Amino acid sequence: MSDTLPLPLPGATRPATRPAHAAQTLFPVRDGCLQVGGIPLTRLAERVGSTPFYAYDRSLLDARVARLRAALPAALRLHYAVKANPMPALVQHMAGLVDGFDVASAGEMAVALDTGVAPGEISFAGPGKTDAELRRAIAAGVCLHIESEGELARAAALGAALGVRPLVALRVNPDFELKGSGMRMGGGAKPFGIDAEQVPALLRAMAAMAVEFRGLHIFSGSQSLKADAIIEAQARTFDLALSLVEGTGLALPQLNIGGGFGIPYFPGEQALALDAIGAHLAACCARLHAQRPETAVILELGRYLVGEAGVYVARVTERKQSRGQVFLVTDGGLHHHLAASGNFGQVIRKNYPVAIGNRMDETAARETVSVVGPLCTPLDVLAERMELASARAGDLVVVFQSGAYGRSASPAAFLGHPAAAEVLV
Repeated sequence: MSDTLPLPLPGATRPATRPAHAAQTLFPVRDGCLQVGGIPLTRLAERVGSTPFYAYDRSLLDARVARLRAALPAALRLHYAVKANPMPALVQHMAGLVDGFDVASAGEMAVALDTGVAPGEISFAGPGKTDAELRRAIAAGVCLHIESEGELARAAALGAALGVRPLVALRVNPDFELKGSGMRMGGGAKPFGIDAEQVPALLRAMAAMAVEFRGLHIFSGSQSLKADAIIEAQARTFDLALSLVEGTGLALPQLNIGGGFGIPYFPGEQALALDAIGAHLAACCARLHAQRPETAVILELGRYLVGEAGVYVARVTERKQSRGQVFLVTDGGLHHHLAASGNFGQVIRKNYPVAIGNRMDETAARETVSVVGPLCTPLDVLAERMELASARAGDLVVVFQSGAYGRSASPAAFLGHPAAAEVLV
């Protein structure tokens, strides 16, 4: 869908409105006020003590994992990708819901280890791991997802110096991609993983190294809402994994098939058809286990687990008009929520779902407004020409779909404003 708009007609006092989002139904509303974790938003703001803040709802995290467990094969292991939201309290909560973690830095690894999850159920992925990071992971017993031949050699040498046999899985750059994905992580030339055609030789060379082979990690893309595309990529992933280990004499303890499950952000987008994916995965796992009964299959998800369970909340500090357009100026903006501002990968800017959280039942007094932050840049926009309840200074603007890639993916130091708080309720 195109998100471009015509210029306003001369003399117009009401700018064109952006397309409407689907109704937000995960967070209940009582007496006109959004509830997060069963707490009215206005009261939660007082509890936090300041705005802006992020709030994550435990019950929605629980419900999302339960829904996944019901739809997916029972034997499938579910891992949480910490990069989606590394808030320590949230990661600790997820530890009781999932079977393991994927991390992408030593900092994330420390958060995951603090939860008490077995180190062997933590995988460390990402190109450019330093020797210091490799040493820490090896010493902890974390499984390294190896991204290159050189990284494998360094891990083996560092393990020998420590007297510890590193746990390693090879991350494969497949010769296919996840069609329609927001970010394509496989296919073509990529900084991630080892090209599939190079993997068999590396598996043979690995036999002479003092490492423990834990399996393969094949991840082709993320943020897809197309079940058929995910199903196709998963089928090719299973086929590729079997072909890579065929004839090597190696067991395949684990196959991490990545994730790629998306959530709807923009008008016209529909939730992912999870049941179809679950049925297909059951067939894939059965076929794999007929040949490789030892293999545990891991589905690694981040955004899909936490994205819809979080909101970003900012307070209106001023209401102003400029040449017929109403602006709500808030105390939050792109420095806290870069993705909602449209500056985190969007080509054409689209609005996240936004509401006035303490005026949820006001359907008559509505107007087209733009919500902007306090930063001295025209990029600091949280909502552009959206129809919202009529708001004034002191009201609370809510940005939905904010549980993933929010606070930690934003330039918090930009222009020196205070950081946003976080709360898990």
